[in-house]
Amino acid sequence: MVVAVAVWSLELKPGQTESFVPPGDLRITNVALGDQLVDQNDRTSVKLTYQPPGAPPENEEDEEDEEEDKPVTTVLCSLTPGKIEQTTIDLILEEEQEVLFESVGKNTVYLTGNYINQQPADAFGDEDDYDSEMGEDAYNLEDVSSDVEIEADGDSHRFEEVSSDEEVPKLQDSKKRPRESDATDAGEAKLSKSQQKKLNKKLKAEDGKAVPTGIEGSEAKGEKKEKKAKEESKKEKTPAKVETKELSGGVKIQDHKVGSGPHAKVGDQVAMRYVGKLQNGKVFDQNTKGAPFRFTLGKGMVIKGWDVGIAGMQPGGERLLTIPAAMAYGKKAQPGIPANSTLIFEVKLLKIN
Repeated sequence: MVVAVAVWSLELKPGQTESFVPPGDLRITNVALGDQLVDQNDRTSVKLTYQPPGAPPENEEDEEDEEEDKPVTTVLCSLTPGKIEQTTIDLILEEEQEVLFESVGKNTVYLTGNYINQQPADAFGDEDDYDSEMGEDAYNLEDVSSDVEIEADGDSHRFEEVSSDEEVPKLQDSKKRPRESDATDAGEAKLSKSQQKKLNKKLKAEDGKAVPTGIEGSEAKGEKKEKKAKEESKKEKTPAKVETKELSGGVKIQDHKVGSGPHAKVGDQVAMRYVGKLQNGKVFDQNTKGAPFRFTLGKGMVIKGWDVGIAGMQPGGERLLTIPAAMAYGKKAQPGIPANSTLIFEVKLLKIN
């Protein structure tokens, strides 16, 4: 799948020949005259000179005598003011393959396109090999979200369940003297008056009234424990507050999970998982399985918001990027992305090469 990762443009002045070596795969999509015309009637042509792929020699013995393939020159388009002032093309230039652009005419011409990622799913090796290297969790982005919650840790068993049917010792009313027959009943505890008074004092309710010393008192204690357990469980389920940091250009980041190892810096090649959304929640692009998306940090291969927002992450880290339009695609609309859109990316750094 071909994915546009950054905008590219080139200005060709009249009679200018421009040598260009793409730092990454590049798709040129549009050629247009400038807003100021030197000659209203002049036709301006754009030429492209490139080195064709060399064909293998038919006879290996004559290989040394084969001449190198000469550069080929072709005309991309011709533009005339008032008739054809711009045209759409579809030309892909491969990374680090030098070409020459030449403007023939009196008017300035602008070429526009996008750096693209067109590597196949197995471009970075067997997917199974990568799975074994990173583990299944490396592909799971379900927990990367601005609504991350800290779930209870499963220690609910530490809260004691108290049943109302639980057998408790029956206590005699402290004001009445127990009958001899009652005192001799099996399993009953015989308490003195002073012991009963101390027990009644401990079993007072919150409003100061004494709680009966029988099963009802035990139920009150059980309800209190259950209430405390519920409060602790509710407290543990409260979402953790995530600090929001604002970087250059107005890019905002939230680290939902901090990784480990070296920090990503300019010049590092990074392997990423991501989900790109508009502010209304609509997903316009994502990479959540298969070969991860790779690029070199800080080299203009992606939008500026990514170069700024990915820097400093560690392998295994998960981050939420909020990128204003000026640090994304600006006033130019992209497929699935309206002009002047603020973009939200949920990203996970898998590896730093």
